[in-house]
Amino acid sequence: MRYSLLLSHPEPTPGEIPEETIAQFQEAFGDYARALESAGVLRSADVLQPTDVTTTVTLRGGSLQVQDGPFADTKEALGGVFVIDVADLDAAIAWAEKCPGAQYGVIEIRPTAVAFLDGQWRS
Repeated sequence: MRYSLLLSHPEPTPGEIPEETIAQFQEAFGDYARALESAGVLRSADVLQPTDVTTTVTLRGGSLQVQDGPFADTKEALGGVFVIDVADLDAAIAWAEKCPGAQYGVIEIRPTAVAFLDGQWRS
């Protein structure tokens, strides 16, 4: 079953985290991604840029509305996503527990309802 591990955390201000700490977490995330890949469960992974470069789009009001910056003012921001394919929720929890982001943020595990694979929607 496919699960998305959604990494949310308080967004630091520029310079708030020492470069040494950033380098350590980059190494830890690299190790984590390689472990997922070695286990054959990694489908994709993305680290997202900060919310100040976000653009939101909606047609809710009947016409296109484009807004620079995040849609909502929140304490935590989505910082990245790992899509994995594992046997069950217990396996997804085990991988989420190993994620370095769990040390300073929250990992939301969300099962895939439908995936677009090989040119088709599949459940």
